[in-house]
Amino acid sequence: MFSTPRQLASESALYDAAIKILMRRAYSVHEMKQALARRCEDESLVKRVMARLKTAGLIDDARYATQFARHRTEGRKQGKFRVARDLRARGVPDRHIEAALEEVAKVTDEAALVRQRIKRKLRSFHGEIDDKKLASLYRSLLRAGFSADIIRRELKYLTREDVPEAELDLE
Repeated sequence: MFSTPRQLASESALYDAAIKILMRRAYSVHEMKQALARRCEDESLVKRVMARLKTAGLIDDARYATQFARHRTEGRKQGKFRVARDLRARGVPDRHIEAALEEVAKVTDEAALVRQRIKRKLRSFHGEIDDKKLASLYRSLLRAGFSADIIRRELKYLTREDVPEAELDLE
């Protein structure tokens, strides 16, 4: 997809590359190690640059996880399961993920996020809301990372009827 980056041989050049990488977006420690390893074959050089970044406070998994979780819940209206899965995929340790999700849960109401997503999705539906549309809505909310109990409760509240459990293959 992308061409291989130019190989860097000095610590200062690799550090400058790391700063440029961080200027685009925040990175987890794991992601940054991978990005630097693509630019330099010397593993000890990558470790020294990573240590410099950590001591300068430019890279921190706990802060990254908190910012990521806050952005995904408030901005994208995603649930905690989706946020946790995405953070794990980015190499963030579970202890930081759990702490970030707890912190975000203090200030956000997951049921309110589900209601917002339901209302937004219902606006796009034309005609009567049948079982097929409800099942589609249910699956989309599960993929967004919300718990099945909250989804069923909110759908039941909105439709005033029982919502059956749907089967879903999460890939």
